[in-house]
Amino acid sequence: MAIERFAERDWGALRNAGRVASETLATVGARVQAGVSTGDIDRFVRTDTRARGGVPSQLGYHGFPAAVCTSVNDVVCHGIPSPHQLLSPGDIVNVDVTTHIGGFHGDTSRMFFVGTPGPEARHVVSVAERCLWAGIEQVRDGARLGDIGAAIEELARQEGCSVVRDFGGHGIGRVMHAPPHVPHTGERGRGLRLRTGMAFTIEPMINLGSAEVIVEADGWTVRTLDGSMSAQFEHTILVTNDGCEVLTGPAGGGGQEGRR
Repeated sequence: MAIERFAERDWGALRNAGRVASETLATVGARVQAGVSTGDIDRFVRTDTRARGGVPSQLGYHGFPAAVCTSVNDVVCHGIPSPHQLLSPGDIVNVDVTTHIGGFHGDTSRMFFVGTPGPEARHVVSVAERCLWAGIEQVRDGARLGDIGAAIEELARQEGCSVVRDFGGHGIGRVMHAPPHVPHTGERGRGLRLRTGMAFTIEPMINLGSAEVIVEADGWTVRTLDGSMSAQFEHTILVTNDGCEVLTGPAGGGGQEGRR
């Protein structure tokens, strides 16, 4: 499949999908607390997405059984919600929301603390968020994919963390997952050249320990091999004439907070 470069007439629909996904994530995240189950989070996402006129993109995707990914502590990504998994004080959880609305998809995730986090939890979450923004700051017409990965990897190493290599970001738009694959490690000046109109996610997965991961028998849940904590933040990015736009940012892609 070729990499699509969206015409400006499509940017409004991309912005809307990003805004709706980010609003659902914010609404659901405000309800994350001890005693809430990851199954509850799935129910919250379904209800809120429907109320906004959207459809959860993840539900049924290649057989995925839920509307959201909920990844707790040492789960790197693709955690399956369960009514039996209750959040406890000290946990960290990534909530990954993707919404299909108006023919386009918006994809975003962030970490939430349950109660008061320990120092290791604070550290890995802080590093993951800063790595996301370090990658975003590289995005502009003419830059290379390797610039994004290099910036993320450099910061993670400086902070004593590792970057998961087995999974990365992806193109997005009319379908949830499209080319290009967006690695979170790389070399500056190498890789695909970015062009105005490309839309993709940046979603670095940062581990306190080794970068090695395992996939559980369910075929979805990815954990750190050494049991260390993992954290992830994700935004949908649009390459523009003067840099990039964060479609799932605080301003929903519509204000300066959503632009770089």
